[in-house]
Amino acid sequence: MKRIAVLTSGGDAPGMNAAVRAVVRTAAGYGQEVVGVRRGFQGLHQGDMRLLGARDVANTIQRGGTILLTARSHTWRSPEGRAQGAAFLREWGVDGLVVIGGDGSFHGAHYLYQEHGINVIGVPGTIDNDLYGTDHTIGYFTAVETALDAVDKLRDTAASHERIFVVEVMGRHAGHIALDVAVAGGAEEVFLPEEEKHVSSVVEIVQQSVSKGKASSIIIVAEGYPGGALGVAAAIEEGTGFDTRVSILGHIQRGGTPVSSDRILASRLGEAAVHGLIEGRTDVMAGRMNGEIVFTPLSETWEKRKDLNRDLYRCAKNLSV
Repeated sequence: MKRIAVLTSGGDAPGMNAAVRAVVRTAAGYGQEVVGVRRGFQGLHQGDMRLLGARDVANTIQRGGTILLTARSHTWRSPEGRAQGAAFLREWGVDGLVVIGGDGSFHGAHYLYQEHGINVIGVPGTIDNDLYGTDHTIGYFTAVETALDAVDKLRDTAASHERIFVVEVMGRHAGHIALDVAVAGGAEEVFLPEEEKHVSSVVEIVQQSVSKGKASSIIIVAEGYPGGALGVAAAIEEGTGFDTRVSILGHIQRGGTPVSSDRILASRLGEAAVHGLIEGRTDVMAGRMNGEIVFTPLSETWEKRKDLNRDLYRCAKNLSV
């Protein structure tokens, strides 16, 4: 293997640059060249590529976003689009491709291998932490810290005005961020896509909190919960008449300097992806489970569901008294 390509795809996640850096520098240590693909699969389809050396990724480990840029490509969903991308990779003499992204990106990589025999390894880069085959995904730790910082600030305002704040965090299909923020932020309740809990249950919880002398409350809602934060807030106001405010954190959770845990995870997984390609692995994702590097077939990362930490969910309920 003489030349490896790397791209970032889908939603950006803090730590992606650390993963790109690890790929480039690990490959350089083996005397391999790295081709950086700009704008994900869209850029691959268009041939937007350039060589990256060790110095090109200097001073990037601390930067949020992705220096390679990212985009969602409708063209890549067609066999013709993937064929064009494969042709560019062959033109550049690429022997293997590292794809840093989430399940949508891994679908694209999987089809590239199936249809054109391009060796591919995925690196889990998504703040949602929803990929099977790794305990955590790159960007998750930073997203939790960003959301928690906002919740801490909102709690000050909630206490000063004796209000209820309903805070919506990211997590369209998974409630990992919401659950961690709820426990670390001392929330009175958390609503998750994985839990079939009627929104009316929050009324009783808020009323119990008030009866225990609490003048303010924080409710955490994952964006994937039916009705979202607006629906939860409406139920509270209708059922209790209490002054309620909504704060939707949105894309602020994607940005910012990656925390140390994301930098370390990204560095290990970027290195592991290069080692995997050298060892002849393909159509797999490099992940970390119980502190060890593991490789999981790409198809399993989206076919098998990664459940919430049920012990942590129980903890959240027990501590919200």
